[in-house]
Amino acid sequence: MKAFAFDLDGTITKVETLPLLAKELGFADEMKFLTDLTLSGRISFEKSFQMRYLMLRNIPLKRIQEIMSGVALDEEIAAFIREHKENCFIVTGNLDCWIAPIIAKLGCKSFSSTSVLDERNIPVLDKILDKGRAICELKKFSSKVIAIGESFNDVSMFKAADISIAYGGVHKPVSEVISIANYVIFDGDSLCNLLKAL
Repeated sequence: MKAFAFDLDGTITKVETLPLLAKELGFADEMKFLTDLTLSGRISFEKSFQMRYLMLRNIPLKRIQEIMSGVALDEEIAAFIREHKENCFIVTGNLDCWIAPIIAKLGCKSFSSTSVLDERNIPVLDKILDKGRAICELKKFSSKVIAIGESFNDVSMFKAADISIAYGGVHKPVSEVISIANYVIFDGDSLCNLLKAL
């Protein structure tokens, strides 16, 4: 079985989701700045996500999930995932309970950073996902793993995958991703056509 491993933010979604959440608290610009530093690799994903989690954790989980339910998706990519849901996996550092509405819409399985709920129903960060390890897990039951992403935190995923595709539908892929990618694509239609051919 082939497995398709998709980054979430800026690959399937048409926006970065954490800056969208930060609008609730009035610091979207600050969150965007931190997110941009992370995407370019100037700050490690682990450190950045811990900081962004602390900024957002006081938004009620119900409200976060309402916002996530309304996040715009690349419909061509989403349709491909739904059509091949047994072979498609979301591999994201984003928090499991935050992205649950998006995963439910796509109907596939996912690897993500994990949380537990405290007594006030607030997610407590449990473990930050290592994308490379997620790909190694997929390789245990897949004949070939194809990874799709665009940012610096996708490098470990690309290195572990059999085939990697730098996708620039929302952001231009960072140079580190382009340098190790087998393909570079900039629109959802071309990406889906390539995935079907592979």
